Amino acid sequence: MTIEWRYTIQKDLGVLSLAGFLGAEAVDRFTGAVGWALARGTGPVVLDLTSLRGWSVGGQLAVAEAARRFRAEGRRMELAAIPADGSLVPTGDQPAIPVHCDLAAALAAHRSEGAHQREWRSDDWPDLRA
Repeated sequence: MTIEWRYTIQKDLGVLSLAGFLGAEAVDRFTGAVGWALARGTGPVVLDLTSLRGWSVGGQLAVAEAARRFRAEGRRMELAAIPADGSLVPTGDQPAIPVHCDLAAALAAHRSEGAHQREWRSDDWPDLRA
C-alpha cells in the first residue's frame, strides 16, 4: 500500500495533502512529494493528514525529515489532522512542528481564504467530491 498526494498553493501557503498509509513502502513517494512542494512554493507548508489512514514509525521519521528539509530552505512545515494515535517520533534534532487539529484550523491560523491558485496531485488521488 502506498500514499497518494496533492499539493495546492493558497496565496502564500502551500498545502501538501496525503491519502493512504505512510509506511516504509511509501516513504520514497512522500519524499518525492516533498521535493515537488519545495520546488513550487516559497512560504510555509501545511502537511494535511486528513485522509491519511495511519503511519508507521518510518513514516513519522520521514515527516520529521521533511520538516528539516523545509527548514533548510527557510520554510516552515506544520501538521494538520495527525492520525488518531497523535504520536510523532521525535528525533532529538527535529525542528518544532506546529500541529493543528484539522485543516480548517491550519488555514484559519494563516487567515487563508482557501482560494486555490494552483494544484498538482498524484494520478490516483481520491476525488472526494465524487
